[in-house]
Amino acid sequence: MASHIEEMISEEQIDKRVREIAKQISEDYKGKSVRLICILKGSVFYTCELAKRISIPVTLDFMSVSSYGSGTVSTGDIKIKKDLDHDIEGLNVIVVEDIIDSGNTLNKLIPLLKERKPASIAVTTLLDKPSRREVDVHVDYTGFEIEDKFVVGYGLDYDQKYRDLPFVGVVEE
Repeated sequence: MASHIEEMISEEQIDKRVREIAKQISEDYKGKSVRLICILKGSVFYTCELAKRISIPVTLDFMSVSSYGSGTVSTGDIKIKKDLDHDIEGLNVIVVEDIIDSGNTLNKLIPLLKERKPASIAVTTLLDKPSRREVDVHVDYTGFEIEDKFVVGYGLDYDQKYRDLPFVGVVEE
């Protein structure tokens, strides 16, 4: 597919920003604990690095959701492919995304999670593409705002490839 992947955000830049976000979360939730909900599969790298750097008690859970069905355009409805393993009632929850573009998935997911009565719910994303936004979603902790380009690496894939790159890169034909 790709003949070249041009580095957009280096491993060092990502590491620095993840540390800053972890520090902010640790300060915002001082004296409390948080449950990170990793949205599979792309958020795994970000979730793990973030969890290692948060200095308050942290637990993890995982969800897999899709709003695409078998096509490449979001249907606007979400399907939970893998639900949480543990109850979140009364917990401080932070949903961890790899990238937010249209906002459709989060727009549907957050109300579903709120029905489960967490003490609080926040959102963090490694990458944000506001130019692609179709619905307004609140993001509490953003790693990097990027242009509307197709990116891979640090968990993001193209047909399950390139997730393992330690940086975020732009796919160039």
